[in-house]
Amino acid sequence: MVFGKHVNKFYKKYFWYFFFGILFLIFVDVIQVFIPKLSGNIADNVIDKNLAGTIFGIESNYANLIKDILLISLIGIGMFIGRYCWRILIFGESVKVQADLRKDMFEKCEELSQRYYKANKTGAILSYFSNDLETIEEAFGFGIVQLVDGIFLLIISLVGMFLIDWVLTLILLIPLVILCVFAITIDRIMEAKWGKRQKAFEDLSDFAQENFTGIRVIKAFVKERKELKQFSKVAKSNQDTNIEFAKTSAILDVVFEILIYFVFGLILLGGSYLVYLHIKSGGDPKVGISVGQLITFIGLADTIIWPVFALAGTINLIARAKASLKRISTLLDEKIEIKDLDVITHTNYQGKIEFKHFNFAYPDDPNTLILKDISLKINAGETVGIVGKIGSGKSTLVNMLFRLYNVDEGTLFIDDIDIMHLPIKEIRENIGYCPQDNFLFSDTIKNNIAFSNENMSITEIKEAAKFSSVDDNIEEFKDKYETLIGEKGVSLSGGQKQRISISRAIVKDPKILILDDSVSAVDIKTEETILSNIKNIRKGKTTLIIASRVSTVQHLDKILVLRDGQVDAFGTHEECLAKSKIYARMVELQLLEKEMEEK
Repeated sequence: MVFGKHVNKFYKKYFWYFFFGILFLIFVDVIQVFIPKLSGNIADNVIDKNLAGTIFGIESNYANLIKDILLISLIGIGMFIGRYCWRILIFGESVKVQADLRKDMFEKCEELSQRYYKANKTGAILSYFSNDLETIEEAFGFGIVQLVDGIFLLIISLVGMFLIDWVLTLILLIPLVILCVFAITIDRIMEAKWGKRQKAFEDLSDFAQENFTGIRVIKAFVKERKELKQFSKVAKSNQDTNIEFAKTSAILDVVFEILIYFVFGLILLGGSYLVYLHIKSGGDPKVGISVGQLITFIGLADTIIWPVFALAGTINLIARAKASLKRISTLLDEKIEIKDLDVITHTNYQGKIEFKHFNFAYPDDPNTLILKDISLKINAGETVGIVGKIGSGKSTLVNMLFRLYNVDEGTLFIDDIDIMHLPIKEIRENIGYCPQDNFLFSDTIKNNIAFSNENMSITEIKEAAKFSSVDDNIEEFKDKYETLIGEKGVSLSGGQKQRISISRAIVKDPKILILDDSVSAVDIKTEETILSNIKNIRKGKTTLIIASRVSTVQHLDKILVLRDGQVDAFGTHEECLAKSKIYARMVELQLLEKEMEEK
Protein backbone atom coordinates (compact mmCIF):
# COMPACT_ATOMS: atom_id res chain seq x y z
CA MET A 1 0.00 0.00 0.00
CA VAL A 2 1.39 3.37 -1.03
CA PHE A 3 -0.03 6.89 -0.96
CA GLY A 4 0.70 9.95 -3.09
CA LYS A 5 -1.16 12.55 -5.14
CA HIS A 6 -0.79 10.52 -8.33
CA VAL A 7 -2.14 7.25 -6.88
CA ASN A 8 -4.64 8.25 -4.19
CA LYS A 9 -7.39 8.59 -6.82
CA PHE A 10 -7.19 4.86 -7.51
CA TYR A 11 -8.33 3.99 -3.99
CA LYS A 12 -11.54 5.87 -4.72
CA LYS A 13 -11.89 4.61 -8.29
CA TYR A 14 -11.53 0.95 -7.28
CA PHE A 15 -13.09 1.27 -3.84
CA TRP A 16 -15.50 -1.66 -4.26
CA TYR A 17 -12.71 -3.93 -5.44
CA PHE A 18 -10.80 -3.03 -2.27
CA PHE A 19 -13.86 -3.28 -0.07
CA PHE A 20 -15.08 -6.73 -1.11
CA GLY A 21 -11.56 -8.05 -1.55
CA ILE A 22 -10.70 -7.07 2.02
CA LEU A 23 -14.00 -8.54 3.28
CA PHE A 24 -13.13 -11.92 1.75
CA LEU A 25 -9.62 -11.61 3.14
CA ILE A 26 -10.91 -11.00 6.68
CA PHE A 27 -13.42 -13.84 6.27
CA VAL A 28 -10.55 -16.23 5.52
CA ASP A 29 -8.57 -14.88 8.50
CA VAL A 30 -11.50 -15.41 10.88
CA ILE A 31 -12.36 -18.97 9.88
CA GLN A 32 -8.78 -20.22 9.67
CA VAL A 33 -8.08 -19.54 13.37
CA PHE A 34 -10.70 -22.17 14.21
CA ILE A 35 -8.42 -24.89 12.83
CA PRO A 36 -5.96 -24.76 15.80
CA LYS A 37 -8.95 -24.79 18.18
CA LEU A 38 -10.45 -27.86 16.51
CA SER A 39 -7.03 -29.55 16.44
CA GLY A 40 -6.73 -28.94 20.18
CA ASN A 41 -10.21 -30.39 20.74
CA ILE A 42 -9.23 -33.54 18.86
CA ALA A 43 -6.10 -33.95 21.03
CA ASP A 44 -8.02 -33.45 24.30
CA ASN A 45 -10.82 -35.81 23.23
CA VAL A 46 -8.32 -38.51 22.32
CA ILE A 47 -6.42 -38.12 25.59
CA ASP A 48 -9.62 -37.97 27.66
CA LYS A 49 -11.16 -40.79 25.58
CA ASN A 50 -14.11 -38.52 24.89
CA LEU A 51 -14.73 -39.57 21.29
CA ALA A 52 -18.23 -41.10 21.51
CA GLY A 53 -21.33 -39.05 20.72
CA THR A 54 -24.05 -38.38 18.21
CA ILE A 55 -23.53 -37.25 14.64
CA PHE A 56 -26.42 -36.66 12.24
CA GLY A 57 -28.68 -38.37 14.80
CA ILE A 58 -26.55 -41.53 14.85
CA GLU A 59 -24.67 -42.82 17.88
CA SER A 60 -20.97 -43.40 17.18
CA ASN A 61 -17.85 -44.15 19.20
CA TYR A 62 -15.97 -41.55 17.11
CA ALA A 63 -18.68 -38.95 16.63
CA ASN A 64 -16.77 -36.07 18.25
CA LEU A 65 -13.66 -36.85 16.20
CA ILE A 66 -15.66 -37.00 12.96
CA LYS A 67 -17.41 -33.71 13.78
CA ASP A 68 -14.10 -31.88 14.26
CA ILE A 69 -12.60 -33.38 11.09
CA LEU A 70 -15.70 -32.38 9.06
CA LEU A 71 -15.55 -28.85 10.45
CA ILE A 72 -11.87 -28.57 9.51
CA SER A 73 -12.74 -29.79 6.00
CA LEU A 74 -15.54 -27.22 5.66
CA ILE A 75 -13.19 -24.48 6.86
CA GLY A 76 -10.67 -25.59 4.22
CA ILE A 77 -13.32 -25.28 1.49
CA GLY A 78 -14.35 -21.85 2.81
CA MET A 79 -10.71 -20.72 2.82
CA PHE A 80 -10.29 -21.90 -0.79
CA ILE A 81 -13.36 -19.95 -1.98
CA GLY A 82 -12.45 -16.86 0.05
CA ARG A 83 -8.86 -16.82 -1.15
CA TYR A 84 -9.92 -17.21 -4.77
CA CYS A 85 -12.30 -14.25 -4.43
CA TRP A 86 -9.87 -11.87 -2.72
CA ARG A 87 -7.12 -12.74 -5.20
CA ILE A 88 -9.38 -11.96 -8.15
CA LEU A 89 -10.57 -8.70 -6.59
CA ILE A 90 -7.36 -7.31 -5.07
CA PHE A 91 -4.81 -8.59 -7.56
CA GLY A 92 -7.18 -7.74 -10.42
CA GLU A 93 -7.49 -4.22 -9.06
CA SER A 94 -3.70 -3.85 -8.79
CA VAL A 95 -3.31 -4.71 -12.48
CA LYS A 96 -5.96 -2.08 -13.35
CA VAL A 97 -4.11 0.50 -11.25
CA GLN A 98 -0.88 -0.33 -13.08
CA ALA A 99 -2.62 0.03 -16.46
CA ASP A 100 -4.23 3.36 -15.49
CA LEU A 101 -0.98 4.77 -14.13
CA ARG A 102 0.89 3.62 -17.24
CA LYS A 103 -1.72 5.40 -19.37
CA ASP A 104 -1.32 8.59 -17.30
CA MET A 105 2.44 8.39 -17.74
CA PHE A 106 2.22 7.80 -21.48
CA GLU A 107 -0.21 10.70 -21.93
CA LYS A 108 2.15 12.89 -19.92
CA CYS A 109 5.07 11.83 -22.12
CA GLU A 110 3.12 12.84 -25.21
CA GLU A 111 2.48 16.30 -23.74
CA LEU A 112 6.06 17.02 -22.66
CA SER A 113 8.22 19.31 -24.72
CA GLN A 114 11.41 18.56 -26.65
CA ARG A 115 13.40 20.02 -23.77
CA TYR A 116 12.41 17.17 -21.46
CA TYR A 117 13.52 14.49 -23.93
CA LYS A 118 16.75 16.33 -24.53
CA ALA A 119 17.49 16.35 -20.80
CA ASN A 120 16.31 12.79 -20.01
CA LYS A 121 17.55 9.62 -21.67
CA THR A 122 15.19 7.10 -23.23
CA GLY A 123 16.46 4.24 -21.05
CA ALA A 124 15.72 6.22 -17.89
CA ILE A 125 12.15 6.92 -19.00
CA LEU A 126 11.61 3.27 -19.98
CA SER A 127 12.71 2.14 -16.51
CA TYR A 128 9.77 4.13 -15.06
CA PHE A 129 7.43 2.06 -17.23
CA SER A 130 9.00 -1.27 -16.25
CA ASN A 131 10.55 -1.75 -12.81
CA ASP A 132 8.95 1.22 -11.08
CA LEU A 133 5.44 0.48 -12.34
CA GLU A 134 5.77 -3.18 -11.36
CA THR A 135 6.69 -2.11 -7.82
CA ILE A 136 3.62 0.14 -7.60
CA GLU A 137 1.43 -2.70 -8.89
CA GLU A 138 2.91 -5.01 -6.26
CA ALA A 139 2.19 -2.44 -3.53
CA PHE A 140 -1.46 -2.14 -4.58
CA GLY A 141 -1.84 -5.91 -4.79
CA PHE A 142 0.34 -7.94 -2.50
CA GLY A 143 1.07 -4.92 -0.32
CA ILE A 144 -2.60 -4.48 0.63
CA VAL A 145 -2.95 -8.23 1.23
CA GLN A 146 0.10 -8.30 3.47
CA LEU A 147 -0.98 -5.28 5.47
CA VAL A 148 -4.65 -6.20 6.00
CA ASP A 149 -4.01 -9.92 6.39
CA GLY A 150 -1.12 -9.30 8.73
CA ILE A 151 -2.98 -6.93 11.02
CA PHE A 152 -6.27 -8.86 11.26
CA LEU A 153 -4.74 -12.31 11.52
CA LEU A 154 -2.31 -11.05 14.16
CA ILE A 155 -5.12 -9.51 16.25
CA ILE A 156 -7.41 -12.55 15.95
CA SER A 157 -4.61 -14.95 16.83
CA LEU A 158 -3.46 -12.87 19.79
CA VAL A 159 -7.03 -12.70 21.16
CA GLY A 160 -7.27 -16.49 20.96
CA MET A 161 -3.91 -16.85 22.70
CA PHE A 162 -4.94 -14.40 25.46
CA LEU A 163 -8.06 -16.49 26.13
CA ILE A 164 -5.88 -19.58 26.66
CA ASP A 165 -3.17 -17.96 28.81
CA TRP A 166 -2.65 -14.24 29.03
CA VAL A 167 0.66 -14.42 30.93
CA LEU A 168 2.37 -16.57 28.28
CA THR A 169 0.93 -14.33 25.54
CA LEU A 170 2.32 -11.18 27.16
CA ILE A 171 5.74 -12.79 27.35
CA LEU A 172 5.55 -13.55 23.63
CA LEU A 173 4.73 -9.92 22.83
CA ILE A 174 8.23 -8.83 23.89
CA PRO A 175 10.01 -10.13 20.75
CA LEU A 176 7.13 -8.83 18.62
CA VAL A 177 7.62 -5.30 19.95
CA ILE A 178 11.36 -5.60 19.27
CA LEU A 179 10.49 -6.70 15.75
CA CYS A 180 8.30 -3.62 15.14
CA VAL A 181 10.99 -1.24 16.36
CA PHE A 182 13.55 -2.96 14.13
CA ALA A 183 11.23 -2.82 11.12
CA ILE A 184 10.51 0.91 11.52
CA THR A 185 14.24 1.62 11.82
CA ILE A 186 15.13 -0.30 8.67
CA ASP A 187 12.29 1.23 6.61
CA ARG A 188 14.22 4.35 5.57
CA ILE A 189 17.37 2.36 4.88
CA MET A 190 15.47 0.04 2.53
CA GLU A 191 13.81 2.96 0.74
CA ALA A 192 17.17 4.63 0.04
CA LYS A 193 18.74 1.38 -1.13
CA TRP A 194 15.79 0.62 -3.42
CA GLY A 195 16.05 4.06 -5.01
CA LYS A 196 19.75 3.45 -5.59
CA ARG A 197 18.96 0.03 -7.08
CA GLN A 198 16.41 1.51 -9.49
CA LYS A 199 18.90 4.19 -10.59
CA ALA A 200 21.47 1.48 -11.35
CA PHE A 201 18.90 -0.40 -13.43
CA GLU A 202 18.03 2.84 -15.21
CA ASP A 203 21.69 3.36 -16.19
CA LEU A 204 21.94 -0.24 -17.40
CA SER A 205 18.71 0.03 -19.40
CA ASP A 206 19.79 3.30 -20.99
CA PHE A 207 23.21 1.95 -21.98
CA ALA A 208 21.70 -1.22 -23.49
CA GLN A 209 19.01 0.70 -25.37
CA GLU A 210 21.58 3.09 -26.86
CA ASN A 211 23.83 0.22 -27.97
CA PHE A 212 20.98 -1.77 -29.54
CA THR A 213 19.88 1.32 -31.44
CA GLY A 214 23.40 2.01 -32.69
CA ILE A 215 24.48 -1.60 -33.23
CA ARG A 216 25.24 -1.03 -36.92
CA VAL A 217 27.59 1.85 -36.11
CA ILE A 218 29.31 -0.23 -33.42
CA LYS A 219 29.87 -3.09 -35.87
CA ALA A 220 30.99 -0.74 -38.66
CA PHE A 221 33.73 0.71 -36.42
CA VAL A 222 34.60 -2.70 -34.92
CA LYS A 223 33.93 -1.38 -31.39
CA GLU A 224 32.14 -4.46 -30.02
CA ARG A 225 34.89 -5.22 -27.49
CA LYS A 226 35.10 -1.60 -26.32
CA GLU A 227 31.33 -1.41 -25.79
CA LEU A 228 31.35 -4.81 -24.07
CA LYS A 229 33.93 -3.57 -21.57
CA GLN A 230 31.87 -0.45 -20.92
CA PHE A 231 28.73 -2.57 -20.56
CA SER A 232 30.56 -4.80 -18.06
CA LYS A 233 31.30 -1.75 -15.90
CA VAL A 234 27.67 -0.60 -15.95
CA ALA A 235 26.45 -4.16 -15.33
CA LYS A 236 28.93 -4.56 -12.45
CA SER A 237 27.62 -1.36 -10.87
CA ASN A 238 24.05 -2.68 -11.20
CA GLN A 239 25.14 -6.04 -9.79
CA ASP A 240 26.89 -4.48 -6.78
CA THR A 241 23.85 -2.32 -6.03
CA ASN A 242 21.54 -5.34 -6.21
CA ILE A 243 23.86 -7.42 -4.01
CA GLU A 244 23.95 -4.62 -1.46
CA PHE A 245 20.16 -4.48 -1.46
CA ALA A 246 19.92 -8.28 -1.23
CA LYS A 247 22.31 -8.34 1.73
CA THR A 248 20.18 -5.84 3.64
CA SER A 249 17.03 -7.83 2.82
CA ALA A 250 18.75 -11.05 3.93
CA ILE A 251 19.72 -9.52 7.27
CA LEU A 252 16.12 -8.43 7.74
CA ASP A 253 14.85 -11.95 6.98
CA VAL A 254 17.37 -13.59 9.34
CA VAL A 255 16.46 -11.27 12.21
CA PHE A 256 12.78 -12.05 11.68
CA GLU A 257 13.41 -15.80 11.63
CA ILE A 258 15.51 -15.62 14.81
CA LEU A 259 12.74 -13.76 16.59
CA ILE A 260 10.15 -16.30 15.39
CA TYR A 261 12.22 -19.28 16.58
CA PHE A 262 12.71 -17.46 19.86
CA VAL A 263 8.92 -17.13 20.15
CA PHE A 264 8.43 -20.86 19.62
CA GLY A 265 11.13 -21.61 22.15
CA LEU A 266 9.25 -19.56 24.74
CA ILE A 267 5.98 -21.32 23.86
CA LEU A 268 7.45 -24.79 24.26
CA LEU A 269 9.22 -23.87 27.48
CA GLY A 270 6.33 -22.02 29.14
CA GLY A 271 3.60 -24.20 27.61
CA SER A 272 5.21 -27.46 28.72
CA TYR A 273 5.46 -26.17 32.27
CA LEU A 274 1.78 -25.15 32.26
CA VAL A 275 0.77 -28.60 30.94
CA TYR A 276 2.84 -30.19 33.73
CA LEU A 277 0.99 -28.08 36.33
CA HIS A 278 -2.37 -29.03 34.79
CA ILE A 279 -1.61 -32.76 34.89
CA LYS A 280 -0.20 -32.51 38.43
CA SER A 281 -3.43 -30.81 39.60
CA GLY A 282 -5.41 -33.80 38.35
CA GLY A 283 -6.81 -31.94 35.34
CA ASP A 284 -8.10 -28.90 37.23
CA PRO A 285 -9.21 -26.46 34.44
CA LYS A 286 -8.16 -23.51 36.66
CA VAL A 287 -4.57 -24.74 36.87
CA GLY A 288 -2.26 -24.57 33.84
CA ILE A 289 -3.43 -25.65 30.40
CA SER A 290 -4.31 -28.98 28.79
CA VAL A 291 -2.37 -30.67 26.01
CA GLY A 292 -5.14 -29.67 23.59
CA GLN A 293 -4.91 -26.04 24.70
CA LEU A 294 -1.13 -26.13 24.19
CA ILE A 295 -1.66 -27.50 20.64
CA THR A 296 -4.22 -24.73 20.01
CA PHE A 297 -1.78 -22.14 21.41
CA ILE A 298 1.04 -23.44 19.19
CA GLY A 299 -1.32 -23.44 16.19
CA LEU A 300 -2.28 -19.82 16.86
CA ALA A 301 1.37 -18.88 17.35
CA ASP A 302 2.15 -20.62 14.08
CA THR A 303 -0.61 -18.56 12.47
CA ILE A 304 1.16 -15.43 13.75
CA ILE A 305 4.28 -16.28 11.70
CA TRP A 306 2.62 -15.17 8.46
CA PRO A 307 1.39 -11.82 9.86
CA VAL A 308 4.86 -11.12 11.26
CA PHE A 309 6.53 -11.87 7.94
CA ALA A 310 3.72 -10.07 6.10
CA LEU A 311 4.11 -6.88 8.11
CA ALA A 312 7.88 -7.02 7.72
CA GLY A 313 7.46 -7.61 3.99
CA THR A 314 4.98 -4.74 3.83
CA ILE A 315 7.51 -2.37 5.36
CA ASN A 316 10.07 -3.48 2.79
CA LEU A 317 7.55 -3.22 -0.06
CA ILE A 318 6.24 0.18 1.02
CA ALA A 319 9.82 1.46 1.15
CA ARG A 320 10.42 0.26 -2.40
CA ALA A 321 7.04 1.56 -3.62
CA LYS A 322 7.69 4.99 -2.12
CA ALA A 323 11.03 5.17 -3.90
CA SER A 324 9.46 4.08 -7.20
CA LEU A 325 6.52 6.48 -6.82
CA LYS A 326 8.96 9.29 -6.14
CA ARG A 327 10.72 8.54 -9.43
CA ILE A 328 7.45 8.27 -11.37
CA SER A 329 6.26 11.52 -9.78
CA THR A 330 9.24 13.36 -11.26
CA LEU A 331 7.76 12.50 -14.66
CA LEU A 332 4.10 13.18 -13.79
CA ASP A 333 4.98 16.46 -12.00
CA GLU A 334 6.95 17.75 -14.97
CA LYS A 335 5.54 21.07 -16.09
CA ILE A 336 3.77 21.08 -19.46
CA GLU A 337 5.41 23.91 -21.34
CA ILE A 338 3.66 23.69 -24.71
CA LYS A 339 -0.08 24.25 -24.34
CA ASP A 340 -2.94 26.30 -25.74
CA LEU A 341 -3.39 29.79 -24.31
CA ASP A 342 -6.10 32.26 -25.37
CA VAL A 343 -6.74 30.35 -28.60
CA ILE A 344 -8.47 31.77 -31.64
CA THR A 345 -10.63 29.36 -33.64
CA HIS A 346 -9.38 29.17 -37.22
CA THR A 347 -10.98 26.54 -39.45
CA ASN A 348 -10.01 27.61 -42.97
CA TYR A 349 -6.21 27.33 -43.14
CA GLN A 350 -4.62 28.78 -46.29
CA GLY A 351 -0.92 28.23 -45.59
CA LYS A 352 0.40 31.78 -45.39
CA ILE A 353 3.47 32.06 -43.12
CA GLU A 354 5.15 35.19 -41.81
CA PHE A 355 8.12 35.75 -39.48
CA LYS A 356 8.52 39.24 -37.96
CA HIS A 357 11.88 39.95 -36.33
CA PHE A 358 11.82 36.38 -35.05
CA ASN A 359 14.46 35.22 -32.54
CA PHE A 360 14.83 31.82 -30.95
CA ALA A 361 17.09 30.12 -28.40
CA TYR A 362 16.65 26.60 -27.02
CA PRO A 363 15.27 26.57 -23.44
CA ASP A 364 18.35 24.78 -22.04
CA ASP A 365 20.64 27.53 -23.42
CA PRO A 366 18.61 30.76 -23.50
CA ASN A 367 21.67 32.97 -24.04
CA THR A 368 22.58 31.41 -27.40
CA LEU A 369 20.33 32.56 -30.24
CA ILE A 370 19.88 29.92 -32.94
CA LEU A 371 17.64 32.12 -35.11
CA LYS A 372 18.24 35.87 -35.20
CA ASP A 373 15.95 38.62 -36.45
CA ILE A 374 14.19 36.48 -39.08
CA SER A 375 11.73 38.53 -41.13
CA LEU A 376 10.09 37.04 -44.22
CA LYS A 377 6.68 36.30 -45.74
CA ILE A 378 5.63 33.12 -47.54
CA ASN A 379 2.35 33.51 -49.37
CA ALA A 380 -0.24 30.74 -49.40
CA GLY A 381 0.42 28.30 -52.24
CA GLU A 382 4.12 29.13 -52.67
CA THR A 383 6.82 26.48 -52.84
CA VAL A 384 9.93 27.67 -51.01
CA GLY A 385 13.36 26.06 -50.84
CA ILE A 386 15.54 26.51 -47.75
CA VAL A 387 19.32 26.15 -48.04
CA GLY A 388 22.36 26.96 -45.95
CA LYS A 389 25.40 25.46 -44.32
CA ILE A 390 25.10 22.74 -41.68
CA GLY A 391 23.97 24.31 -38.40
CA SER A 392 22.59 27.44 -40.02
CA GLY A 393 19.16 26.86 -38.43
CA LYS A 394 17.16 25.37 -41.34
CA SER A 395 15.45 22.55 -39.39
CA THR A 396 15.01 24.76 -36.34
CA LEU A 397 13.18 27.35 -38.45
CA VAL A 398 10.58 24.91 -39.83
CA ASN A 399 10.18 23.23 -36.43
CA MET A 400 8.84 26.52 -35.12
CA LEU A 401 5.71 25.99 -37.22
CA PHE A 402 4.73 22.90 -35.17
CA ARG A 403 4.72 24.76 -31.83
CA LEU A 404 7.31 22.31 -30.50
CA TYR A 405 8.57 25.31 -28.54
CA ASN A 406 6.98 28.47 -27.23
CA VAL A 407 7.93 31.57 -29.19
CA ASP A 408 7.60 35.30 -28.52
CA GLU A 409 4.15 36.63 -29.32
CA GLY A 410 3.89 38.82 -32.39
CA THR A 411 6.83 37.21 -34.17
CA LEU A 412 5.37 34.21 -36.05
CA PHE A 413 2.05 34.13 -37.89
CA ILE A 414 0.05 31.56 -39.86
CA ASP A 415 -2.69 33.11 -42.02
CA ASP A 416 -2.03 36.43 -40.23
CA ILE A 417 -2.87 34.90 -36.83
CA ASP A 418 -0.23 34.73 -34.10
CA ILE A 419 0.85 31.08 -33.80
CA MET A 420 0.75 31.36 -30.01
CA HIS A 421 -3.03 31.83 -30.24
CA LEU A 422 -3.77 28.99 -32.65
CA PRO A 423 -4.82 25.58 -31.26
CA ILE A 424 -1.78 23.28 -31.30
CA LYS A 425 -3.80 20.32 -32.57
CA GLU A 426 -5.22 22.31 -35.48
CA ILE A 427 -1.79 23.62 -36.48
CA ARG A 428 -0.30 20.13 -36.59
CA GLU A 429 -3.29 18.63 -38.39
CA ASN A 430 -2.80 21.15 -41.20
CA ILE A 431 0.93 20.46 -41.61
CA GLY A 432 2.49 17.45 -43.33
CA TYR A 433 6.01 16.74 -42.14
CA CYS A 434 8.79 14.56 -43.48
CA PRO A 435 11.59 14.65 -40.86
CA GLN A 436 15.28 14.67 -41.62
CA ASP A 437 15.83 11.28 -39.98
CA ASN A 438 12.93 9.69 -41.94
CA PHE A 439 11.73 7.85 -38.83
CA LEU A 440 9.47 4.89 -39.60
CA PHE A 441 7.59 2.61 -37.21
CA SER A 442 8.15 -1.12 -36.90
CA ASP A 443 4.97 -1.89 -38.84
CA THR A 444 3.76 -2.50 -42.37
CA ILE A 445 4.44 -0.04 -45.19
CA LYS A 446 0.69 0.54 -45.48
CA ASN A 447 0.29 1.46 -41.82
CA ASN A 448 3.32 3.74 -41.92
CA ILE A 449 1.95 5.71 -44.88
CA ALA A 450 -1.55 5.82 -43.33
CA PHE A 451 -0.20 6.88 -39.92
CA SER A 452 -2.26 10.10 -39.90
CA ASN A 453 -5.51 8.25 -40.58
CA GLU A 454 -5.83 4.52 -39.93
CA ASN A 455 -9.09 4.38 -41.94
CA MET A 456 -7.39 5.56 -45.12
CA SER A 457 -8.17 3.49 -48.23
CA ILE A 458 -5.48 1.51 -50.05
CA THR A 459 -6.16 3.66 -53.14
CA GLU A 460 -5.19 6.83 -51.25
CA ILE A 461 -2.12 5.10 -49.87
CA LYS A 462 -0.99 3.98 -53.32
CA GLU A 463 -1.54 7.45 -54.75
CA ALA A 464 0.71 8.90 -52.04
CA ALA A 465 3.34 6.25 -52.82
CA LYS A 466 3.18 7.13 -56.52
CA PHE A 467 3.61 10.81 -55.63
CA SER A 468 6.96 10.01 -53.99
CA SER A 469 7.90 7.50 -56.71
CA VAL A 470 8.12 4.53 -54.31
CA ASP A 471 5.09 2.56 -55.50
CA ASP A 472 7.14 0.46 -57.97
CA ASN A 473 9.61 -0.51 -55.21
CA ILE A 474 6.81 -1.51 -52.85
CA GLU A 475 5.11 -3.66 -55.49
CA GLU A 476 8.37 -5.60 -55.89
CA PHE A 477 8.26 -6.75 -52.26
CA LYS A 478 6.75 -10.16 -51.62
CA ASP A 479 4.02 -8.78 -49.32
CA LYS A 480 3.80 -5.44 -51.14
CA TYR A 481 2.12 -2.85 -48.90
CA GLU A 482 1.77 -5.40 -46.07
CA THR A 483 5.56 -5.76 -45.85
CA LEU A 484 6.90 -5.39 -42.31
CA ILE A 485 9.83 -2.98 -42.43
CA GLY A 486 11.42 -3.65 -39.03
CA GLU A 487 12.49 -1.17 -36.38
CA LYS A 488 13.03 2.30 -37.89
CA GLY A 489 12.64 0.76 -41.36
CA VAL A 490 15.85 -1.26 -41.05
CA SER A 491 14.92 -3.50 -44.00
CA LEU A 492 14.65 -0.55 -46.41
CA SER A 493 17.27 1.48 -48.25
CA GLY A 494 17.85 5.13 -47.36
CA GLY A 495 16.02 6.31 -50.47
CA GLN A 496 13.06 4.03 -49.85
CA LYS A 497 12.73 5.28 -46.27
CA GLN A 498 12.81 8.88 -47.47
CA ARG A 499 10.13 8.31 -50.09
CA ILE A 500 7.82 6.37 -47.74
CA SER A 501 8.25 9.19 -45.23
CA ILE A 502 7.28 11.69 -47.95
CA SER A 503 4.23 9.53 -48.77
CA ARG A 504 3.19 9.60 -45.12
CA ALA A 505 3.32 13.41 -45.13
CA ILE A 506 1.67 13.93 -48.53
CA VAL A 507 -1.25 11.53 -47.93
CA LYS A 508 -2.68 14.04 -45.43
CA ASP A 509 -3.05 16.56 -48.28
CA PRO A 510 -1.93 19.27 -45.84
CA LYS A 511 -2.18 23.01 -46.34
CA ILE A 512 1.52 23.24 -45.45
CA LEU A 513 4.00 20.51 -46.42
CA ILE A 514 7.51 20.45 -44.94
CA LEU A 515 10.21 18.25 -46.43
CA ASP A 516 13.36 18.37 -44.30
CA ASP A 517 16.23 17.24 -46.55
CA SER A 518 13.91 14.49 -47.74
CA VAL A 519 15.34 13.83 -51.22
CA SER A 520 19.03 13.68 -50.37
CA ALA A 521 19.17 9.86 -50.68
CA VAL A 522 17.35 9.56 -54.00
CA ASP A 523 18.78 9.83 -57.51
CA ILE A 524 18.36 12.91 -59.69
CA LYS A 525 15.62 11.36 -61.83
CA THR A 526 13.50 10.40 -58.78
CA GLU A 527 14.09 13.84 -57.28
CA GLU A 528 12.84 15.48 -60.45
CA THR A 529 9.73 13.29 -60.43
CA ILE A 530 8.93 14.25 -56.82
CA LEU A 531 9.52 17.97 -57.50
CA SER A 532 7.31 17.76 -60.60
CA ASN A 533 4.52 16.17 -58.55
CA ILE A 534 4.86 18.89 -55.91
CA LYS A 535 4.52 21.54 -58.62
CA ASN A 536 1.53 19.95 -60.32
CA ILE A 537 -0.40 18.14 -57.60
CA ARG A 538 0.24 20.61 -54.77
CA LYS A 539 -0.52 23.67 -56.80
CA GLY A 540 -2.07 26.33 -54.57
CA LYS A 541 -0.72 24.75 -51.37
CA THR A 542 2.31 25.87 -49.39
CA THR A 543 5.40 23.65 -49.50
CA LEU A 544 8.74 24.17 -47.72
CA ILE A 545 11.70 22.09 -48.92
CA ILE A 546 14.98 22.00 -47.02
CA ALA A 547 17.71 20.83 -49.36
CA SER A 548 21.45 20.40 -49.62
CA ARG A 549 21.52 20.56 -53.44
CA VAL A 550 20.86 23.72 -55.42
CA SER A 551 19.24 21.63 -58.16
CA THR A 552 16.47 20.74 -55.71
CA VAL A 553 15.41 24.35 -55.09
CA GLN A 554 16.52 26.47 -58.06
CA HIS A 555 13.22 26.17 -59.92
CA LEU A 556 10.98 26.77 -56.92
CA ASP A 557 8.95 29.96 -56.38
CA LYS A 558 11.35 31.31 -53.79
CA ILE A 559 14.55 30.34 -52.02
CA LEU A 560 15.56 31.20 -48.45
CA VAL A 561 19.30 31.22 -47.75
CA LEU A 562 20.28 31.05 -44.08
CA ARG A 563 23.65 31.97 -42.60
CA ASP A 564 24.33 31.46 -38.89
CA GLY A 565 20.63 31.66 -38.05
CA GLN A 566 20.05 34.84 -40.10
CA VAL A 567 18.45 35.54 -43.46
CA ASP A 568 21.24 35.89 -46.02
CA ALA A 569 18.87 36.10 -48.97
CA PHE A 570 15.22 35.48 -49.80
CA GLY A 571 13.79 35.54 -53.29
CA THR A 572 14.01 33.80 -56.64
CA HIS A 573 17.03 31.80 -57.80
CA GLU A 574 18.40 34.82 -59.69
CA GLU A 575 17.81 37.20 -56.75
CA CYS A 576 19.57 34.89 -54.28
CA LEU A 577 22.45 34.38 -56.72
CA ALA A 578 22.95 38.13 -56.83
CA LYS A 579 22.51 38.82 -53.11
CA SER A 580 24.11 35.80 -51.38
CA LYS A 581 27.75 34.76 -51.65
CA ILE A 582 26.86 31.51 -49.88
CA TYR A 583 24.24 30.64 -52.49
CA ALA A 584 26.50 31.69 -55.35
CA ARG A 585 29.22 29.43 -53.95
CA MET A 586 26.76 26.51 -53.71
CA VAL A 587 25.79 27.02 -57.36
CA GLU A 588 29.45 27.19 -58.37
CA LEU A 589 30.31 23.96 -56.52
CA GLN A 590 27.35 22.15 -58.08
CA LEU A 591 28.44 23.20 -61.59
CA LEU A 592 31.95 22.01 -60.81
CA GLU A 593 30.60 18.68 -59.58
CA LYS A 594 28.52 18.30 -62.74
CA GLU A 595 31.55 18.99 -64.94
CA MET A 596 33.61 16.42 -63.02
CA GLU A 597 30.88 13.81 -63.55
CA GLU A 598 30.72 14.54 -67.29
CA LYS A 599 34.48 14.04 -67.62
